Amino acid sequence: MYQTDPPRPPRETMPTMYDLPSEDPEEPGLPDEFHDFQPQLLRETCLPPNYPREEMFIGTDLNLYYDSRNSLWHKRPDWFLVLGVTPAQQQQDLRWSYVVWQEGKAPFLVVELLSPGTEAEDLGQTLRSANKPPTKWQAYEQYMRIPYYVVFDRYDNQLRVFQLMPIQYQEVELSEPKFWFPRLELGLGVWQGKYQDTEGLWLRWYDQAGNWIPTSAERAEQEHQRAERLAERLRSLGVNPDDL
Repeated sequence: MYQTDPPRPPRETMPTMYDLPSEDPEEPGLPDEFHDFQPQLLRETCLPPNYPREEMFIGTDLNLYYDSRNSLWHKRPDWFLVLGVTPAQQQQDLRWSYVVWQEGKAPFLVVELLSPGTEAEDLGQTLRSANKPPTKWQAYEQYMRIPYYVVFDRYDNQLRVFQLMPIQYQEVELSEPKFWFPRLELGLGVWQGKYQDTEGLWLRWYDQAGNWIPTSAERAEQEHQRAERLAERLRSLGVNPDDL
């Protein structure tokens, strides 16, 4: 493509998600069941009162391309949230990868779920090798400048939150495994309960009153219980709800 004066922006001239690889079979940390269930729970309960679904994009185990000068450099977060980006409305528009220079916005939050094979890199304990792309920590902190980086270790029930302050990540001291995001008007915390018929410790969102945001199944059950209570009330008044 010929150069123009002024130059065209990277989103018009650089490779798009259709041009870049979306899979890397040699990448470590292949998903297990927990890495399948936990991102689903985060997605289901991420319902900020000030950001409707059509104004945010959620990515799960998706290639994240971040440097227009090195278009093949990418990371693959377990879960990430981008604000001000519209998700696909049609199946054919579902993203193959998330390309920062194409979308025009970097993530607001990245969540990594610790695995034995990726723990050192997730916590910024690995060094960049010569002639190699940046580490995950460097990519999030120095290249994309993602405001919040959350790491969850389900084995030790440990939630760690790193905030960009202002040019490097600083760990936030947590008195309990919870953290409030003012911009989202939501908090993220560790919940003990059953999800996908599996009891355990899970990371999920909560509201300003401290209530856990219900999943779709929980909302359906709540609606069912309300309907049952209403029907019982009508019967106590001598009204058959089936006749209504």
